[in-house]
Amino acid sequence: MTDRYAMLKGIHQPTLIVHGTKDVVVDVANAVVLEENLADAILLMLPDAGHGAQSQYSDVFLANAKLFLGN
Repeated sequence: MTDRYAMLKGIHQPTLIVHGTKDVVVDVANAVVLEENLADAILLMLPDAGHGAQSQYSDVFLANAKLFLGN
């Protein structure tokens, strides 16, 4: 059986994953799978946020995005 995440393991680009803990559109488990399988990933989980986590917590998102981008 092939590892269905093998392709993700070949991606080495730094990646910021942003996900809300209360997202009902995309399950939180998907963000965890990305973090576990991308070589250089950071997972930012925003508490009590839904699918629009970066909008709901725009200040927290912006601060973390700036750090991630080196600004």
